[in-house]
Amino acid sequence: MTRILLVEDNELNRDMLARRLKRRGFEVFTAVDGEEALALVRSEMPDIVLMDMSLPKMDGWTATKHIKTDPQTAHIPVLALTAHAMIGDRERALEVGCDEYETKPVDFQRLLQKIEMLLQKNRS
Repeated sequence: MTRILLVEDNELNRDMLARRLKRRGFEVFTAVDGEEALALVRSEMPDIVLMDMSLPKMDGWTATKHIKTDPQTAHIPVLALTAHAMIGDRERALEVGCDEYETKPVDFQRLLQKIEMLLQKNRS
């Protein structure tokens, strides 16, 4: 079973997305801030991280940098989930180490396609 860490501080968004992913057969762990996300990445070693970029305590930009610079976790794909949809935001997410980018509100079918693409790429 594919293990997803969903990092989202908005409770409604987190619960809705986690339920939808679980119905698709994924095992889902959740974190509400960047610090909790880093702890869970290290302890649970998920197959992929869905990272909100605007988070309390430590934002998703910083958390992603930590994930991608740690040799133990650098291989884990990180997909940015963000309301940041301005020119340059996608590039900024990729620069900090995100492997893909999806804007909110989330198009669930497109998100599933991106998750599958990243998982396939990581298995190669």
